[in-house]
Amino acid sequence: MARRRSPVRLAAAAIVLIVVAFACASASTSTSAQQAASPTPMAYPSNAPRGTVDPETGQQLDAPPDPITAALPAAVDASAYTTRTPIKQVVFLLLENRSFDNVFGTYPGANGATTADDHGVTRPLTHAPLQRAHDLPHCYNCNVASIDGGLMDGFNQTDAADQYAFTQFHRSDVEAYWSWAKHYVVADRFFASAIGPSFPNHMYSIAATSGGAIDNPWQPPPTLVEMQQQGYAKSWGCDIARDGYVEIVDPEGYMVKVAPCFDFQTEGDLLNAKHIPWAYYAATNAQLGYIWSAYSAIDRYRNDPDLWAKHIRPVDDVIRDITADRLPPVTWITPRFQLSQHPEYNFCWGQNWTIEVVNALMRSAAWKDTMLVVSWDDFGGFYDHVPPVRLDDNGLGIRVPAMVISPYAKPGYVDHTTYEFSSVLRFIEDNWSLRPFLTRRDRIADGLRNAMDFSQQPSAPDPQPLRTDCHGSIWDAPPPEG
Repeated sequence: MARRRSPVRLAAAAIVLIVVAFACASASTSTSAQQAASPTPMAYPSNAPRGTVDPETGQQLDAPPDPITAALPAAVDASAYTTRTPIKQVVFLLLENRSFDNVFGTYPGANGATTADDHGVTRPLTHAPLQRAHDLPHCYNCNVASIDGGLMDGFNQTDAADQYAFTQFHRSDVEAYWSWAKHYVVADRFFASAIGPSFPNHMYSIAATSGGAIDNPWQPPPTLVEMQQQGYAKSWGCDIARDGYVEIVDPEGYMVKVAPCFDFQTEGDLLNAKHIPWAYYAATNAQLGYIWSAYSAIDRYRNDPDLWAKHIRPVDDVIRDITADRLPPVTWITPRFQLSQHPEYNFCWGQNWTIEVVNALMRSAAWKDTMLVVSWDDFGGFYDHVPPVRLDDNGLGIRVPAMVISPYAKPGYVDHTTYEFSSVLRFIEDNWSLRPFLTRRDRIADGLRNAMDFSQQPSAPDPQPLRTDCHGSIWDAPPPEG
């Protein structure tokens, strides 16, 4: 820990958070992945690469990059685990950087908007580009400025924000999402858990806490380049580039710099205690998007090769594993960067990958007792008009899109209940009788109860066609101005 700074008071903006995680995973057998060859990173024959252990930190040093594909996991009989509902499989899919108004602002019956308040000036939300856009300010201070004490008028922070923040998709752009909203549930009070960007929100998605982190980790550019030259991708976890850190607010209210390598309890630990299998699909440490592999920031997982191999799976395998009915009872999915719907990459290709993941689930033998939650990790700088409710000093954050997709989701239901990422954890905890709670957040969270009706006739699957108008290659680098 570095020296203490002055005490920090986190934003007092009113915020309410409902979070459902949406993650993109590109499988080797998927149509999207076949459109263009992926850059081939270094591979390693073992599923648990080992290096030299640093005696001071316990970190694995000089280990080869993780494999980008793994052997087909063993089958798990999810029905063998006692649940309190008919749901035997929960999948939490977490995508990137969109607000509710950006994706569902025109959806009938939802609390959406088609105009925005830009520092007191009303302006229309114009048509969002389906292909590439531009990364927008969405850091902690950027969130606070956007919320502006609940006025929701501070999104215009850069030239790029002036051009892209005040945009939204039309139905024709996101036809698959509208169809799933019509057949299942769209939640219009689903908030990011944290007043901040990706890192703290991804930590909430597995632990109902960010460990005090309010922003993304930082690392010196020279040491990051050095790591990349060795075949590794950028990391926000225990294997961050040398001298990297994340700022956290400590229990006394001081901002301090620490390594992003934590030891707090996670949902996976609660599942382990009940011997319930789980998996986390993410980009490997040789692929863009590894920054969202949340368990890389949990010391006992990232620095234990066997535990890592047991629970952390390459996202390129996810569609293969779904098709082979090899998902465990609880699964998280986060995408490769290029398929994440992060605005500087192609939204169209990312949407197609998402369609492939959801279609695979709907066509699988497990569909009949599955609940899929699809969401985005933070607002990404895009306008949203609903002030978040304040639960504590770290949240909630700005509203994000979310869908609850299941045979038992209420058909065509717009759910106005307040949710956040911890709501998904609370459903898992209640369904498999996991206790104790991780934090106050999952203890007080609504566990998606209003989205489900277990007495209804189960709904049929609703697979969707892929779009045919995606431009360029999935793997094209974003333009320099992006």
